[in-house]
Amino acid sequence: MHPAAEHSPLGKSSEYIATYTPSLLFPIPRAAKWAELGLTAETLPYQGVDFWNCFELSWLLPSGKPVVAIGEFTIPADSPNIIESKSFKLYLNSLNQTPFPDRASLVATLQADLSAAAGKPVGVRIRSLSDVEAEGIAALPGVCIDELDVSINSYETPRPELLRCDDSRVIEESLHSHLLKSNCPVTSQPDWGSVAVEYRGSALDHASLLAYIVSFRQHSDFHEQCVERIFLDLQHLLKPEKLTVYARYVRRGGLDINPYRSTEAISLENRRLARQ
Repeated sequence: MHPAAEHSPLGKSSEYIATYTPSLLFPIPRAAKWAELGLTAETLPYQGVDFWNCFELSWLLPSGKPVVAIGEFTIPADSPNIIESKSFKLYLNSLNQTPFPDRASLVATLQADLSAAAGKPVGVRIRSLSDVEAEGIAALPGVCIDELDVSINSYETPRPELLRCDDSRVIEESLHSHLLKSNCPVTSQPDWGSVAVEYRGSALDHASLLAYIVSFRQHSDFHEQCVERIFLDLQHLLKPEKLTVYARYVRRGGLDINPYRSTEAISLENRRLARQ
């Protein structure tokens, strides 16, 4: 367990507070998990963001009439802190009975509070249900490797030694799998996700990638650190010219978390998948 997480509200009974309470947000420093991966804030080999989508966002108009919407929050991958997910939900719940004069005021409040917790500016976008409906469901790029016929018996911890590549061939391709699963490091509840890998480098053996992804199945860690571990293991193996790894996790408590890590300054699209 992350040393700070045991003091968070995660896994504990919590009072429902329905009026604006920014103190509910619980930041967790990234530094300890970076250190486990041999990284510091100054040596991160990637850039990117964590997209958080809130499907239970509501507040009051000055008239007292409630509004519902979908919130998108963009947290920089190099921010000093992540925001513990249950505290994030409790904070958003505290808006439910809180009036705001207009949508711009709500956005400004969210930006200020979330940026203070993350330690870097957080992007905020509030979308109507009709906007999200019109956008539709996205599909991950490239080849899905889930139908490969592989034998797997490793589930407890990530096993990078399973990964194989052909150094004699340099290729560019996109792969994805919907078989990513890990466990919350505090509650041990399952976190389900899909993961995409886009790279140019030594040809990656697809079956070995699938076995490696499944080896996370009983691993306990936060979403962000799982994606960072996958990125680092692939970078070490492939020595790629470019590499992007991202995961789209299934929502829990009305929130989904989608970490993106890349060697490139890529144009990111936050598009929900069928399970989200």
